[in-house]
Amino acid sequence: MSALALLGTAAQAEDYHAHSAPAVSALSRAAVQAEAVAAAHAPDQNISSSSVVLAPPAAPRERASVRAEAVRTAHAPDQNLHASSRVDSQIVSTLPNPVDAQVQQAAGDMRANSNNLR
Repeated sequence: MSALALLGTAAQAEDYHAHSAPAVSALSRAAVQAEAVAAAHAPDQNISSSSVVLAPPAAPRERASVRAEAVRTAHAPDQNLHASSRVDSQIVSTLPNPVDAQVQQAAGDMRANSNNLR
């Protein structure tokens, strides 16, 4: 290797510490150590999260309402559109949801049947 090449690489070298940020923490070293010791001595710390039984939700919803919401969302005409799919695009949903149309038609049919019974 020539002396000129060595001189060029020496000029390119940078100090590693110039790019590292100083450590900033709200906790002292002793507090972090205490948290680490407490976590290490915690019961059942090595059980995977998939093995833990979760508590039921605080406000469970009825199965029928969840299903109705899922069906409505799945049948939405703009469900696969995202504003980020095109530059400066906006999605304005002007198409009626087929599920809403079915519900309105069923409600209209019920009114028509009740009027015929009178």
